Amino acid sequence: MMRWLKYVAAAVTVAAIVIVLRLLSVSYAGTAAPLLLLDVVLVARLWGTGPALVAAASGAGAYSYYFLPPAGFGIEDAEDWIAFVTFIVTAVIAGELASRAERRAAEAQAGRQEIERLYQELQGAFERASEAEAARRNEQLKAALLDALTHNLRTPLTSIKAAVTALIRSGVWSPVSELSSEGRSELLQVIDEESDRLNRFIEGLSAPERAAPMQPIHLRAVRVDTILQSGLNRAETVTRDHHVSLTIDDHVGAVSVDAASITEVIYILLDNASKYAPAGTKITMRAAPEDERTVRITVADEGPGIPEALRERVFEKFFRVPGRESHDVHRGGIGLGLPIARRLVQAQGGRIWIETAPPSGTAVVMIVPAAAAEQNGNVELKHQNLELRTQKSELKTENLEQSSDVRAQTSQGRTDVQRTA
Repeated sequence: MMRWLKYVAAAVTVAAIVIVLRLLSVSYAGTAAPLLLLDVVLVARLWGTGPALVAAASGAGAYSYYFLPPAGFGIEDAEDWIAFVTFIVTAVIAGELASRAERRAAEAQAGRQEIERLYQELQGAFERASEAEAARRNEQLKAALLDALTHNLRTPLTSIKAAVTALIRSGVWSPVSELSSEGRSELLQVIDEESDRLNRFIEGLSAPERAAPMQPIHLRAVRVDTILQSGLNRAETVTRDHHVSLTIDDHVGAVSVDAASITEVIYILLDNASKYAPAGTKITMRAAPEDERTVRITVADEGPGIPEALRERVFEKFFRVPGRESHDVHRGGIGLGLPIARRLVQAQGGRIWIETAPPSGTAVVMIVPAAAAEQNGNVELKHQNLELRTQKSELKTENLEQSSDVRAQTSQGRTDVQRTA
């Protein structure tokens, strides 16, 4: 609305009130005064101080002319003068207060809008900063992921490459080859085990988070000490700065598992323990009967431990305990070891969880099925046969070395005879 129209509208509202009162034959000043004052307040709220003063002046004139005797603008009675002055003062004050309240409301509204604008700008700045921080963390996670993947892939590939190179250099086997048949078998076994390890690692990466446990495969009776010692041998390089002890209860028999998978689990647990426990501390491996049908295997360290609230979350893919870093900067983790370990143990029909290692530290406990009594006997027999074959192999190797020495001496003797002749 144009500015001058507000003033005209203020005078019109007064005229409208007077016309209505005159049509209703109302001449009592006590009725007209409140209505005219109310009109001044409304005009001040709607259009501000200027139109309110116009409404007050118009109302005062109308009040004096129509509602204070005698008719017209003349005022004779002192009480009417008091009423007139009171009306004028009240109208002006009411108009000013209403206008001031309106201005404050407008200022408050403008302040709220400014605050909202600043908040939106601040929120936008925070979002941009968060996006930059998220991008930086993504880059860090990507680098850590690549480092860990490289480490977990390079280790078995290095073993496979070394074994294949040794086999190639040895050529076709013969009784006088530098590499014995047992040595070739061991290298082929290394290739087979490390290939399985690579396969399990890739399966752990690609398996869905909530996938049902795999069906147990290749389960056979295996001596517990064989599995634990195999895992310990594989982890020899990562545990070189720690004191590792192995305790096996006398009543522990064989277990019915996939030996390669449980060996991999033992390696993962030893690798984790050596990464987060300080150098020079003790890592304890223990095997004991849990009941008649299961065996309990524990790997405990003297590290910082895992909070109870996070002991299940560490089995989730890519989850790591906040603020927990490896003591070896070259062996950072990405949160895949324990999820793979749980999947492998569950595939054997077993369970795995985390406890506190007294007085502190982490104890990873797994329960695996024990072998039946007849399987235990077969395992002991196989173990004895294996020891016998090993002894025969060593004896055969000594015989070959002695034969080589004899042939060398014979050849040397012939050479000396020829020289004498």
